[in-house]
Amino acid sequence: MNIQTKPQASKSARLLDGKVSLVTGSTSGIGLGIARALAEAGSAVVLNGFGEAADIAAAQAAIETDFGVKVSYSAADMTRPDEIASMIAALQGNLDIVVNNAGIQHVAPIDQFPVEKWNAILAINLSSAFHTIRAALPGMRARGYGRIINIASAHGLVGSPFKAAYVAAKHGIVGLTKVVALETAEDGITCNAICPGYVYTPLVEAQIEGQAKAHNIPREQVIREVLLAQQPNKRFATVEELGALTVFLASDAAVSITGAALPVDGGWTAH
Repeated sequence: MNIQTKPQASKSARLLDGKVSLVTGSTSGIGLGIARALAEAGSAVVLNGFGEAADIAAAQAAIETDFGVKVSYSAADMTRPDEIASMIAALQGNLDIVVNNAGIQHVAPIDQFPVEKWNAILAINLSSAFHTIRAALPGMRARGYGRIINIASAHGLVGSPFKAAYVAAKHGIVGLTKVVALETAEDGITCNAICPGYVYTPLVEAQIEGQAKAHNIPREQVIREVLLAQQPNKRFATVEELGALTVFLASDAAVSITGAALPVDGGWTAH
């Protein structure tokens, strides 16, 4: 029996060859993982975020070496609409994929929540996505192509105590995603939100160690009973999983997926 198989895809046939992607908040953690996944799929990448210059340069060089794509960096402050506009303008309309990932967190009871923390979280976690999308859309419409992927959270779908600003911002991101999807539905542009639960990053590892020491309990107990208490599968998502979903949403295979909020939460929001 003669069984024909499809040839293996070569690097020249990578899903996002020729595309240009901007990932905000991508100098570490989830954003950097997503940037690497987009680069592996063939896209040129613009990194953005804070950090030590040497660390950012090393991350940039590693992506270029590992995946053979052009990588640039913007230091735009995502709390400043003028800097966001300048970052987008510098790309001269050559921007295919926008991943709004920049975010911060603060935990406190609502009657004790610092006003400055509320304002900062809303500015970075929600308003920065609005300003980035607003600036990027004209170029995408002119070319009849665009992929906008907003990194929301399981907290864009459910609430938790003591996270008023974060939950409000992430719910806002899900709503913004739906509006953008509706407004661009006939323009060759899609807009979707990814809603992760807990994702394993160096910052989360630091939380695990801190909680274990503070409460004098084993790290596995911290993971299962504190951090992953709401996640039925009792495992962290990985940045690679989020990167793979981002690449899929940016690809032609997802052309009919728009306005969706996609949980990557181990069943958290299935309760």
